[in-house]
Amino acid sequence: MSRLGAECFNQFLDSLKQAGIVISNETELRERLAEAQRWRFAFATLARCGRSLGIRFEESGVRVSKAAIHRAFSRFDLPESLEISFAAGLLAQH
Repeated sequence: MSRLGAECFNQFLDSLKQAGIVISNETELRERLAEAQRWRFAFATLARCGRSLGIRFEESGVRVSKAAIHRAFSRFDLPESLEISFAAGLLAQH
């Protein structure tokens, strides 16, 4: 895995938003990721369990680009298993 700086989580979240994802309570998410030593692990945890904090990932009114989500997860070295569960969570909302 490449070593990207801790601030790259901002770029990752921006990539998800550009792919058509809306992040509820984004400020809280960004603050928690900024505090984490391992932001990828923190993101995985918050993507799964963040609802109690108001952190949710949902499709925006525009079409979500699965290819762009895949590029974001790949570019920022997040595991494919997390990408699959993240995408499944988006589909489950329908």
